[in-house]
Amino acid sequence: MARYTGPVCRLCRREGVKLFLKGDRCYSDKCAINKRSYAPGQHGQRRSKQSEYGLQLREKQKARRIYGVLEGQFETYFDKAERKKGVTGENLLVLLETRFDNIVYRAGFASSRNQARQFVRHNHFTLNGKKANIPSMELKVGDVIQLKDKSKNSALIKELADNLGTKNPPAWLELDVDNLSAKVVRMPSKEDIDIPVEEQMIVELYSK
Repeated sequence: MARYTGPVCRLCRREGVKLFLKGDRCYSDKCAINKRSYAPGQHGQRRSKQSEYGLQLREKQKARRIYGVLEGQFETYFDKAERKKGVTGENLLVLLETRFDNIVYRAGFASSRNQARQFVRHNHFTLNGKKANIPSMELKVGDVIQLKDKSKNSALIKELADNLGTKNPPAWLELDVDNLSAKVVRMPSKEDIDIPVEEQMIVELYSK
């Protein structure tokens, strides 16, 4: 399945919740779901009762869209989460949270995960002092991401960097505003992950 390239606001309307796909706009009155909270399309305002399978599928789609993960990638993440010790649903969320692009976003270096993914692909960050441009890389405790010196000349990145002091990164990340870097100090827990997804329903979907 190809990556969705249409208007991302339609995805939020389809799921009925804010997925925070468009950065600061999602926090403003311009957010599409504030104006039209029903699904897009001709029959979007119809109310229909969803089956258990339909509800489970919607939770999976929400998670995929929030993190910008393709179907095949998501299945790989689930298989890995299932093999790990602990609760499968929580393992899945932790794997998604510790993606390179998500950590760039969580640290405040990008206004959305999509923007963070582009920054990583365009080599704006190093990982532990080395070149790294794969958004899906799984980071671990002790890993440090840092904005490259040459990237500080970008007007967009400079604006984001200047506002880092106003950001509140999650407790599992340590932000160094002076050096424009962030360190993974511990693995995120379920309580640290504030996305509108019922992960247990995803587990039930894949268990069928």
